[in-house]
Amino acid sequence: MKRHAQISLPMRQRQRGVTLFIALIVLVAMTMAAVAMMRSVDTATVVAGNIGFRQSAVNAADQGVQAAYAWLGANVGGAGISSDNAPSGYFSSVGAGEAPDWYTNSASWASAFNLALNCPATGSTTTDCAGNTVSYVIHRMCPVANCAPNATCAGVTNVCGQTLSSTAVSGEGVEQGAANFFTTPPATHYRVTVRSTGPRASIAYVQTMLRAQ
Repeated sequence: MKRHAQISLPMRQRQRGVTLFIALIVLVAMTMAAVAMMRSVDTATVVAGNIGFRQSAVNAADQGVQAAYAWLGANVGGAGISSDNAPSGYFSSVGAGEAPDWYTNSASWASAFNLALNCPATGSTTTDCAGNTVSYVIHRMCPVANCAPNATCAGVTNVCGQTLSSTAVSGEGVEQGAANFFTTPPATHYRVTVRSTGPRASIAYVQTMLRAQ
């Protein structure tokens, strides 16, 4: 009876295939980690860019506030402006319970005043050098349109948003003889809303309240 001797291979020769398999797994894992890191960096760059464009739009909206302030200063008289001036973006009243959708309702800006912005680098007269377009609307804080403050029009008294006069200040502790006692007439308030649109669909709204002196 013949016996066949069994030849055993060294341990290191039998493990060569396992080492290659593990190396491939590690390589795939490292590749996936590198791809994920690149995507994360790209996303952070896009987010930072969008924030920068929005901040630029907010800064550009300040030009609208200044333009509206200058227009009011040149047109407001002692009794305020009692008539609408749509080409200048001015309205003499605010509807009761008004809650305009400034973002999606383009009709709210149909009569807005668009600022003339100049950029010598691009030759544009409608946008600034950052690509922002600015417009504004002014609303007098009165319920009745085309009516003087505190006047009665069509049977309705036009009671506007105003500061207090000295006649309305009374009560215990009020020293009417003091030098700093409020003696000026009521000042009508005006609401300025500015919209600034820029690159990548960035948009910013700024509101401020002004009063006539």
